[in-house]
Amino acid sequence: MTDATTCCPRCAHTTIEQLFASPVPGAWHVLQCARCLYCWRTSEPERRTRRDAYPESFRLTLDAIDNAPEVPAVPPLRAAG
Repeated sequence: MTDATTCCPRCAHTTIEQLFASPVPGAWHVLQCARCLYCWRTSEPERRTRRDAYPESFRLTLDAIDNAPEVPAVPPLRAAG
């Protein structure tokens, strides 16, 4: 990974996992933060891939993540009919 992918753009966590790679070698990778679960493709603009360019109003802190309300479960699928 490059310097731009050594920390999460959203929460600055340093554990980043590669989820997918482009079928064209080296074209792009899909990365995910282990803390906030933010995902991005390396070919996206810097405002989505670099912490220093990520909009401040969307940045998260560890405190904000720890105190976030629980996300509701996805309801079961409706029966076909």
